[in-house]
Amino acid sequence: MKRNITESNLEALLFFVGDLIRIKKLCELLEVTEKEIYLAMNKLNKMYKKYESGLRIIELENSFQMCTAPENMDIILKYKKKSKKNFLTKTLLETLAIIAYKQPITRAQIENIRGVNSDSSVAKLMEYNLVEEAGRLPIIGRPILFATTTEFLRHFNFKTLEELPQIQEELINQFEKEVETEVEYN
Repeated sequence: MKRNITESNLEALLFFVGDLIRIKKLCELLEVTEKEIYLAMNKLNKMYKKYESGLRIIELENSFQMCTAPENMDIILKYKKKSKKNFLTKTLLETLAIIAYKQPITRAQIENIRGVNSDSSVAKLMEYNLVEEAGRLPIIGRPILFATTTEFLRHFNFKTLEELPQIQEELINQFEKEVETEVEYN
């Protein structure tokens, strides 16, 4: 199979960098159009599937990244299981969901919704690179704002935050009322 220099260079760059590369940056480096980048990416992904490769190229937020093919996740998870570094507990998932849907959000706002201190949850989510500081709220004390990262998108297989499942505002309000009621009784 004859390979195009654009495909070869795209594959080499994505492998070498190992992280997201903006499509515009790829166009600049490879001196090709965005259309040519997409054609090369699609051709590489077809080749990877045809030869049952363990690699894929994914798109996230106008960027591309080389990653593991979904069908090879079992072996990756087996390897990762040795270090339980990224284990998401119910508490962490709850905190992460609040941040994802309400971002940017302060720690106090998170705690107000959850009804309990969230320092360790936010710290653990930052350690896992699922949450990051996203500036400061321009009020007295300038509290830190938190938001999700591109690693969050990658972890949950979203291209953008718009792909988050929609939740009904009334369910959020009901949850907040339940938390307030629990806090009043405690």
